[in-house]
Amino acid sequence: MKPRFALRSLALAALLAAGAAHAVEFTDPRGDDKGPGNYSYPTDGAYKAGSFDIVKFKADKSGANVDFAVDVAANLEDPWGMGGGFAVQMIFIFIKTGAPGGYTDTPAGLNVKFAPGSEWNKVVVLSPQKKARVTGEAEAKLGAMAKDVVVPNITRGRGRTISGSVPLAELGGDGNVDGWSYQVVMQSNEGFPAAADFLTRKVNEYEGQHRFGGGNDADCDPHAMDVLDGPGASQAEMLAHTCAPDGKATKPATLKMIKK
Repeated sequence: MKPRFALRSLALAALLAAGAAHAVEFTDPRGDDKGPGNYSYPTDGAYKAGSFDIVKFKADKSGANVDFAVDVAANLEDPWGMGGGFAVQMIFIFIKTGAPGGYTDTPAGLNVKFAPGSEWNKVVVLSPQKKARVTGEAEAKLGAMAKDVVVPNITRGRGRTISGSVPLAELGGDGNVDGWSYQVVMQSNEGFPAAADFLTRKVNEYEGQHRFGGGNDADCDPHAMDVLDGPGASQAEMLAHTCAPDGKATKPATLKMIKK
């Protein structure tokens, strides 16, 4: 017979294991907020250097919720009075929870795809826009994909961190967030998007007051300033693309999911 203290220790260990927190964290190189390598910021003073440079991403299961946080390389500001502590960023957190199936396409306006075998099945959007505006745009523009767009009730910016929490039930999966795959795409909050675009800001050939530069005036280039690097999946490789003379993509930017 095992001693009573041993049984108590085993019971405590089982309890701790059952309630163990699941979290995952990735760091990303500084200074790579240039898309495929040559993108430039808009000229308006609201777009501070480093504002679109992802330096860390974290997902943390907290009870019945999952907390998401993205750190950038500049102090957050709210020059447009959005009310949540930040204004110019818009972040897409693509997740593969382990559920079957998924998408290789992405929300309209990003101009990126995912590689076969790197499908995603949920995307969490961290935007300074109110939740109703974001979900309304998704429902109006993304078709069947809209049901897999998840938006926190409140998204906050504080210091250099943009964060939001969503119910685990809206993500599905087993809750083991450290076993899921991720990709994070840094975009820019656009209050007046093109008719078909999902609140995304365009990248043009030349930068303008509210336009990124270094891309193409057609929609063959990725509209992404930074993504997560990973083993065998560098940002430069994933965002590499080619445009035909007519402005169509002959080789689209193709992302890969990253796993702990």
